[in-house]
Amino acid sequence: MKVNGHVCPVELTVLQCAASRHRLSVPNSTSKPDESRPKTRRAGDAPTLADVARAAGVSKMTASLALNGSQNSVRVSAVTRERVMAAAEQLRYRPNPIARALSSKRTNTIGFITTLMGEKPNAYLLEVFGGVIQGAMAAQRTTTVFTLGSWDEAPTRIPAWCDGRVDGIIVLAPRLEDAEEAWLLERTPIVTVHASGNWRMGSVNFEADDEAGAYEMVQRMFALGHRNILHVGGPVGFPSADRRVEGYLRAHAAVGLTPTPVLRVPFNTAGGAEGMEDWLQRHRGQPLPEAVFGGSDAIAVGCMETLEARGLDIPRDISVVSFDHTWLGRTLHMAAVRQPLHEMGQQAVEVLVQLIEASGAEPYAGPRNIVLLPEIVMGRTLAEPHRAPLLIA
Repeated sequence: MKVNGHVCPVELTVLQCAASRHRLSVPNSTSKPDESRPKTRRAGDAPTLADVARAAGVSKMTASLALNGSQNSVRVSAVTRERVMAAAEQLRYRPNPIARALSSKRTNTIGFITTLMGEKPNAYLLEVFGGVIQGAMAAQRTTTVFTLGSWDEAPTRIPAWCDGRVDGIIVLAPRLEDAEEAWLLERTPIVTVHASGNWRMGSVNFEADDEAGAYEMVQRMFALGHRNILHVGGPVGFPSADRRVEGYLRAHAAVGLTPTPVLRVPFNTAGGAEGMEDWLQRHRGQPLPEAVFGGSDAIAVGCMETLEARGLDIPRDISVVSFDHTWLGRTLHMAAVRQPLHEMGQQAVEVLVQLIEASGAEPYAGPRNIVLLPEIVMGRTLAEPHRAPLLIA
């Protein structure tokens, strides 16, 4: 067959003729689908924003504003908002959290970062974390926990976690060198609890007045008649442990007494038990201390284990007090300096939310180092000293 003087296949000629006669068009693979027609939904599919908009008789934009906008928005009338809300309720519509996060650039999730510090379970960690959970619940935030094997991993792992999956982070008892501040991302709000060293400008730190708490506890022990008090403190270089030693020493200086040399051990029960045993062996035949002041609940419990294993009665033969007042100390009804750990965690969330909301708006104007006051809790492990000095066997 000839078309305009050219020989063409029969099939092509027939197609051209049919297209000309009936004005047929061949679909283009790049053409957009007809968005005016609702997509076919399978039974069980979650309702979408478009479904809510159709049910309410409004546009997707109006439905979005009604569902996500403030109650005082002038862009959507109260009647329209009520109609959209009713449609959403009837369809049991739930916003897509991923889409909402992409739109708002917020996940409404905070990160909690710490190490396990060798204790299973770690009473100190759990006490702070309990406050974080309560604070996050009140702020309608989700909490994601990240754990480090040691703080040596922090420079590589923490930046990887701050990749958009959380709006900000709370870091418990970080031990980082000043030179390592540079890897902390400026765009990620940070609140620390008991930070060691100088952290990034712009972060906020929570701590207790450790020195004042230790000073007051030793004064209480002096008032009961104790004079020979052994302080089994935490490791050298930990600011909280160092400040508790300073309080212990200042209390002795205030009454003109020479303190027993301080023993420094790890912040765990094994550190307390092993340190106490080693100290007793090195002081055989000498007077037993009238009281032991553990630098933490875990240390104090370890000291108690060693003393009781030697047949000593607490507090008849020797008193034991601690610092923290976690569930571990409360279970044993220990006399302690109560550190407001739960409140620290709770308030850390409140401040972190302020830092998050301040991003790109009014800068955070609150304090950068927040110090909470401890209190003395009297328990059954503290009593008047033994009438006659006991010797270490």
